[in-house]
Amino acid sequence: MLTPAFDLSQDPDFLTIAIRVPYARVSEFDVYFEGLDFKFYAKPYFLRLTLPGRIVENGREQGSYDADKGIFTIRLPKETPGQHFEGLNMLTALLAPRKSRTAKLLVEEIGVSEVSEEGVEDDDEEFDWEIEQSPYEEVPESALNPECRYGFGNLRSGVFQRLQDELSEVIDIKDPDFTPAAERRQKRLAAELAKFDPDHYLADFFEDEAVKQVLEYIPWWTDLYSKIMPSSKRNQEPEDFTALVSFSEEEKYQLRNFVNKSYLLDKRAHRQVYYSLIDILLAYCYETRVTEGEKNVESAWNIRKLSPTLCWFETWSNVHEILVSFGRRVLCYPLHRHFKLVMEAYRDTIKILQLGKSAVLKCLLDIHKIFQENDPAYILNDLYISDYCVWIQKAKSKKLSALADALREASLTKAQLGLELEELEAAALLVQEEETASTAGAQSVSGQQEAASSSDTSDSEESDSTFSSETDDSDSEEEEPRDSESGAVNSLLGPFVENSHAALLLDNGLICRDKAPPKSDVCQGQLPAPSLAPGASGPLIQELGEQLETTVYISEPEGSTAGKQGSIQEKDGQQTLED
Repeated sequence: MLTPAFDLSQDPDFLTIAIRVPYARVSEFDVYFEGLDFKFYAKPYFLRLTLPGRIVENGREQGSYDADKGIFTIRLPKETPGQHFEGLNMLTALLAPRKSRTAKLLVEEIGVSEVSEEGVEDDDEEFDWEIEQSPYEEVPESALNPECRYGFGNLRSGVFQRLQDELSEVIDIKDPDFTPAAERRQKRLAAELAKFDPDHYLADFFEDEAVKQVLEYIPWWTDLYSKIMPSSKRNQEPEDFTALVSFSEEEKYQLRNFVNKSYLLDKRAHRQVYYSLIDILLAYCYETRVTEGEKNVESAWNIRKLSPTLCWFETWSNVHEILVSFGRRVLCYPLHRHFKLVMEAYRDTIKILQLGKSAVLKCLLDIHKIFQENDPAYILNDLYISDYCVWIQKAKSKKLSALADALREASLTKAQLGLELEELEAAALLVQEEETASTAGAQSVSGQQEAASSSDTSDSEESDSTFSSETDDSDSEEEEPRDSESGAVNSLLGPFVENSHAALLLDNGLICRDKAPPKSDVCQGQLPAPSLAPGASGPLIQELGEQLETTVYISEPEGSTAGKQGSIQEKDGQQTLED
């Protein structure tokens, strides 16, 4: 028999069941309903539902068939008009037989499941009464359970002994079947500290354009949450919000394919299931936000890497340590490592939990699909997600609302992550301020240099235009110190300097005109200057006089009079040297 696709809806007086049965014979179908039971049969389709509310046969029931779409639509009156049926979109729970909901059969069903999975011996086998006995010895609790357990509700063990090849690609822990919970946590914390990259964190902290874009994304649960907030303030029951969440045909197909299970969980395991649900939802909210709802090849990696429940088989004792662990992993592993993303995922998770189990189930179905399409992440579906998809349909939304309240009361700061984030940010800001100050100083010095350079350029242009007059002043100022060093030279030049206003330059005992002929090499230092020795003034003067006749050129400055600056005359007026 095939289970057909079906959908349930309601109004105050009727429950409507739409059943899609293509290629079925319309003339051959049966419908049965009474109380909480509904059955439909049209070969080869069979559907049995356990309804969340009672229906009654009173002549008001209706049925129709759309031949084009192959859909039977059946309207059944409610036994109590106005009653709201909860969980009509929990299709897996509706398909479960009614007897599986009793406490006694829950124990039996778990036992059957364990027999089929772990190969426990048949109870009919004869017991050996002659078994050897030994005195009682108190054994540590750890020795009673040598295998470390994991999975949904910590109900699984020994799985990875036969999956060693896929182990390293799915989880971070190396040997989960023989690593206790305390050791797992120590290794996880050490791995996170080793992975944390301050440079990556500071790069995202200062250059956060991509993070700002991600934070602006609005996921589907945000819009839905904004719609139900006014209702929640009027003390509307959390279960009523489930009707606002709709499932696609693909999601309904997923729900129909799940095998209904019942779980016998003690108080501790029950608490672990809720805590691990928070951890998984936090990772999913981060992934949905950074990809803006468009899944990619890294989606499966992101979810399982950010959830210690999935990659380290972590167990929890309170909500705060879940937030701390999630925050550390966000700042250590994914592409975008920013504390604002941690807090945004935290707020998204609160919204999902407040929307009730329908919203949680929709998120879990999306995670299941992502893992199912990724090899070998599908193993995590077998360990956690499939069981969560079945279990959440029977959970109470009031408990999820209480879990959301507990999550809202928890707080998280950067200092609590243990990564010295505030110190890193303070040091980086200090370095940034110093670099800004040094850059401003360098720009100021550069501006001053440019101003000085431009001033020098203008001065040099002015000096070129009045070069002759400036050299007169400078040469006259330089005569006094040179007198002390070469008195004999000045005694020879005295008559010439007194009677001439032409500018002369003294260079190592040689005298040259500042505007010497181009062919003269005297000013370039090619003729060596004679040494001035004390007590040898006579020969020295004679020698200098001979050199002056060949090396001193006098040119007449422009604008000067011929009588005063044009020539140098001897005192007896017999000979004149001209340019």
